[in-house]
Amino acid sequence: MRQHLEAIDSIPKHQSAYRSGHNTETALLKIVNDLLLSVDSGEVKVLCLLDLSVAFDTVEHQMLLTRLHGRFGVVGNALNWFQSHSHGRSYSVTYSSSVSDIVHLACSVPQGSVMGPLLCVLYTAKPVDTVKMGINSHMHVDDTQLYVHCKLADISDAAARLE
Repeated sequence: MRQHLEAIDSIPKHQSAYRSGHNTETALLKIVNDLLLSVDSGEVKVLCLLDLSVAFDTVEHQMLLTRLHGRFGVVGNALNWFQSHSHGRSYSVTYSSSVSDIVHLACSVPQGSVMGPLLCVLYTAKPVDTVKMGINSHMHVDDTQLYVHCKLADISDAAARLE
């Protein structure tokens, strides 16, 4: 899947996860570098750090399949596999000799699985038009950094724009 996404150049540029040569370290370096460049030019950054607390649990299966097909060109057996992978998922908890009721899942991807984080990235990869508003963004799976730079005197306006 990663080879397919790289071949069609469709992993968002502002996403560090699942891109060759990118990881949490490069995400951190990107943000720190942008902050240092602002300081060097006499500006400040207003930074908003977002962590989508249940991002993996909110991936709606049919919407994921629609995005995989429409935006990322996943077709045929590959799309059928993803449909099979997401359809009819359920879980229960076993503790000692007790077993909970079975819960059927209409949404979510397994966070601890190999494909779960990538599917979450693709699900949230909807284009965001923040650049026109002068807002920079960077993501690593479900962690997002939004930031703007400005002169210290304009910090209230920058914060309002970011908000």
